[in-house]
Amino acid sequence: MSKLSIQNLRLQRGGKTVLHDIDLEVAAGELLVVIGPSGSGKSSLLRCINRLNDVAAGTILLDGASIYDMPVTELRCKVGMIFQKTAAFEGSLADNIAFGAALRGKTLSRDNVLDLMRQASLNIELIDQTAGALSGGQEQRLALARALALDPSLLLLDEPTSSLDPIATGRVEESLLRLRRETGLTMIWVSHSIEQARRIGSRVLLLDEGRVVREDTAEAMLDPESGDKRALAFAEGDEAGLQEKG
Repeated sequence: MSKLSIQNLRLQRGGKTVLHDIDLEVAAGELLVVIGPSGSGKSSLLRCINRLNDVAAGTILLDGASIYDMPVTELRCKVGMIFQKTAAFEGSLADNIAFGAALRGKTLSRDNVLDLMRQASLNIELIDQTAGALSGGQEQRLALARALALDPSLLLLDEPTSSLDPIATGRVEESLLRLRRETGLTMIWVSHSIEQARRIGSRVLLLDEGRVVREDTAEAMLDPESGDKRALAFAEGDEAGLQEKG
């Protein structure tokens, strides 16, 4: 699985600097959780890694190679991304899962599709069901199966459970964590929930106003008694407090 290295990354939009000189290393097989207030640059960071944003300066290396030296289609096979809100295409689950792979010249057999459904914790009996009939949690797991169909080595997750109820959130978390245990897939998971970050993360990155405030273990940063007050201020939804304590 892939290792990611980001050096001196700067992103500008509309004359405003969105990300300021970001330095970040993500080890192969690691799950890094990115937290921070709304507008802190969390989603923008992911979009830079997948070349959905053009950066003003800096370097992004995937396994030592610049992502800007790769064809963008090749990069987006290696670096999958699941968004906060997903949409199922017309047709069955099998059609949806095979769609992206077909665009990239890869044909999936029915057995391939069933295997991807198992990896995403989707009930295989749904394979021929119309995708538009899925629940929100099932749609997110369908998005995971679609991403896995391209055999990524790094998976970017942009608040994939923020619109789900607690039961569906738990199922999506369980699917992703089991996948990581079984495959060693490297993941960067943006979350708006400190409780979720405590559950899933081994290392946490705190962003504020496009700057890295701190990166540390989840235990050290998010312990309710001894954790980072800036992160815990965000946990309480106190963005003003985060600014004051920064």
